[in-house]
Amino acid sequence: MKIQDKSKKTKYSLWLLAWPIFIELFLQFLIGAVDTLMVSRISDNAVAVVGISNQLFNALTTLFATVASGAGIVIAQKLGSRKEEEARTVAIIALKVSAAIGFGLSMLLVLFPRPIAIMLQLPHDLLPLAETYIAIAGGGMILAAIMTALSTAIRSTGNTKAPMYTAVGMNIIHIILNYCFIFGALGIPQMGLTGVAISTVASRLLATFVLLFIFLGAFQRRIEIKDIRVFDGKLFKEVMAIGWPLGVSMANWVFSQLAIFSFLAILGSLELAARTYMNTLESFCFLLGYSLALAVQIQIANQYGAGKTKEAYNSLYRALVVGLPLVTVNALIVVLLGKYVLGLFTSDADILALCSSLLLLNLVLQPGKMINMALGNALNAVGDTRFTMVISLFSMWIVATGFSYYLGVSMGWGIVAIYACMIADEYLRGVLSFFRWRDRKYLRTREESLKREQELAVGRQAESGVIVEV
Repeated sequence: MKIQDKSKKTKYSLWLLAWPIFIELFLQFLIGAVDTLMVSRISDNAVAVVGISNQLFNALTTLFATVASGAGIVIAQKLGSRKEEEARTVAIIALKVSAAIGFGLSMLLVLFPRPIAIMLQLPHDLLPLAETYIAIAGGGMILAAIMTALSTAIRSTGNTKAPMYTAVGMNIIHIILNYCFIFGALGIPQMGLTGVAISTVASRLLATFVLLFIFLGAFQRRIEIKDIRVFDGKLFKEVMAIGWPLGVSMANWVFSQLAIFSFLAILGSLELAARTYMNTLESFCFLLGYSLALAVQIQIANQYGAGKTKEAYNSLYRALVVGLPLVTVNALIVVLLGKYVLGLFTSDADILALCSSLLLLNLVLQPGKMINMALGNALNAVGDTRFTMVISLFSMWIVATGFSYYLGVSMGWGIVAIYACMIADEYLRGVLSFFRWRDRKYLRTREESLKREQELAVGRQAESGVIVEV
């Protein structure tokens, strides 16, 4: 038993959970940049269509990510409390529900691509391209939904390496297929943006099969085809109790970012271009912090389920001790080297000058992001998702979005003011989450629940003893 506990402790260590997540996210970011570069060889219009369509796809992803994220936390909690069968059931339910949502979204995008493109305010000359891309790439949303459910479930068992290897393979195949379809390599006809859409769906399909194979053996009792009928209303309710506030929080972030980008568009192409380039640089800092935040969420959820509330409480601070210096150093490196990297993308002196001031603000922003993400994910891990939803509703829309418009657009203080508002939002949510975590509300509730369970168990044993004596 001690060997198993030691193995389990190692499996859920912060470093072993975090590094595969970071590599997976980093490669997705890197391949995404290469993907955009390759699409730019088709035309600027193709890049615009892909960019706007992907914003739509990201927004729709929150619908099935709600179920997958909630299920991931519940799975880690159940495995921590050694309720293996319940964790297995939750994973199956999440897969079915996510697939159903994905199928509905796919049908919507396949059947109504043109009205959707018009709704996105795309210029008339881009509609034919957008119609094709949305129909084909959007038709693969069911695959994205299934992949999200599978990878989240697998990751929540402590196996973060398998989704990483799968993502690496998927992205390599995607780039190879892109090259073939765009440039007509290996005897494949040039298909332009249509080929890029087909490449996206084909690489996702292969990744889905790989993840499904891993998923079937992810739990002690192998998942079989007949298990597709498995459903437990009580467990699904438990998933959604955690999941729906997570979904609202994710939607808040997606749509508040869309709103902020629209404010930048009002300011002008200079500001919009500067923010776009800064997004690329910031990702190096953000991905590291986000990987640690996801890892500590899995770790704390498992410890919470196991009743190790003191360990769960301290795990958050250990993650911050590791994460804050790493993120800060990364942000400092970006400040020092940022202007040289930006020079690879643009030679516009005005954009470079604007980005120089934003690089210094990014040095303040990234530690705030790390604090907020780690604390928010820690609260989510113990089921306190409604609190993170409420503060995100308040802070993202009033501080980040509302004040960005007022100070940046109405008052004319520009993109620097907008950055300042985003910084204020991160630190405000971080501070509120810190006091909530320090209060230990959900951890104390868990301790009381475990105490009652122990008292009931002792009572049953005593009662059984009386019967035996009689």
